[in-house]
Amino acid sequence: MRWTQLFADLEARMAAEESRQFALEVAERTRVEQGAIDLAARFMGGIGAEVAVTLRGGHRVRGTLVEVASQWMLLASSTAQSLIPMPAVVAVAGLPRRAVPLTEVERRLSLGAALRALSRDRAHVIVRVVGADLSGLLGAVGADHVDLRLDDGAGEVTVPFAAILEVASTAR
Repeated sequence: MRWTQLFADLEARMAAEESRQFALEVAERTRVEQGAIDLAARFMGGIGAEVAVTLRGGHRVRGTLVEVASQWMLLASSTAQSLIPMPAVVAVAGLPRRAVPLTEVERRLSLGAALRALSRDRAHVIVRVVGADLSGLLGAVGADHVDLRLDDGAGEVTVPFAAILEVASTAR
């Protein structure tokens, strides 16, 4: 009888150790998988979610996440649509944990391509940069900059992509 209890105890300890090892392995694999998820995939998993995005400089944009590419996201609210470059984002509230990998097209769709579409459509926009909101029509879009014809009659300015925090559509 004593040997039976001893073997049962040993088997229980081995099962507990195997279970602990399995849990540790699952946790480690989960951490590795999480480490491979980029922010664009998190945004892609949040399509349709209401989010609040804080930009460099402290400005906050709220809206429904409607489109995502590797370099930018598009938020829509009842009054405007906002094209936000990924490097302008400093924090996001309301983003689900779900991640969805981007397609090859979404990975290749650059900020320049999105700005060219707005330029082609002659959309009136507000280009937000740190310390200023520039209002006007987008002109030529280069590899890393865009020209903006200002509404105030002051002519045209060139804005580097790296300076853009948000490009918001406006109703005119």
